[in-house]
Amino acid sequence: MPRRGLLAAGAALLAAPALGQPRWPDRPIEIVVGFIAGGGTDLDARSFGRALERRLGGTVVVTNRPGAGGELALGSVARARPDGYTLGTTNYPSLITIPIERQAQFRLDDFAPLGNLVRDPSAITVRADSPHATLQDLLEAARQAPDRLTYASPGVGTDDHLQLVLLQALTGIRMTHVVFQGDPQLRMAVLGKQVDCMGLNLGAVMQSPEGFRILSQAGAVRSRFCRDVPTLKELGHPVEMASERGVVVPAGTPPAILARLREATEDIARDPEFVKQLEDRFTEPAWEPGEAWFARLRAQEADYRGLWQRTPWAQR
Repeated sequence: MPRRGLLAAGAALLAAPALGQPRWPDRPIEIVVGFIAGGGTDLDARSFGRALERRLGGTVVVTNRPGAGGELALGSVARARPDGYTLGTTNYPSLITIPIERQAQFRLDDFAPLGNLVRDPSAITVRADSPHATLQDLLEAARQAPDRLTYASPGVGTDDHLQLVLLQALTGIRMTHVVFQGDPQLRMAVLGKQVDCMGLNLGAVMQSPEGFRILSQAGAVRSRFCRDVPTLKELGHPVEMASERGVVVPAGTPPAILARLREATEDIARDPEFVKQLEDRFTEPAWEPGEAWFARLRAQEADYRGLWQRTPWAQR
């Protein structure tokens, strides 16, 4: 049966009186986002929410709950009633690094995955009038004045922070890490000369590049959206780092509702309109079904535990 036929059948099944259950959804569904409005994760969630409304025939609202690199939002989703009315956006690698670095409000097993949607490489960016014209200039300045240069990111253990951790370990430099709650604050801090540079995803910078100079990106290859900016690997630093953004629900969500949400999520991820919205924000669509996605994350968790033992990033 075609996917859309399956979706229709799933909706009918959930609405059937024979189940002895009220129709689902019969009230608004909430998507909890761990960063302030206007950032990449928030915009992705809003695009996803509008598409989900069309498929479920209900209302979807986005709630921003910033703080602790996304931990506050994920903790609230982990504690929510598993009834299909609370969804959460996730950001890799912080989804697995936060529970490694501290006693967190959530664990990976607290969630049932719907799927991963986006991959957006980390980038290192300065003001357009910065004296650091290249990444090498920035690293050399940091080498000559340890801890004097400031590097802003959206949180400890995020991809943007971890690219700094890895660069410091590889090069021996030291920069002072400064945390902000989301993309708009980071941008203003750089433009206002409150910090020397920022780690922020390439797509977020590319949406409004005026006033900035992107020195590097941390994808496996150069982004098709920004081919003139070299990768860290090309510059001699074997670092690969990106934000992967997906959607989860609390563990224990009823199987019929979980299946309906997973089918809708895959349908959205493959929808040309949704894909275009992602690409218009200079981010790479990266659909991965829920179970396969979490299996990969569990395998990668061991690598990050090893990194934590070698370089405990909460102190960097």
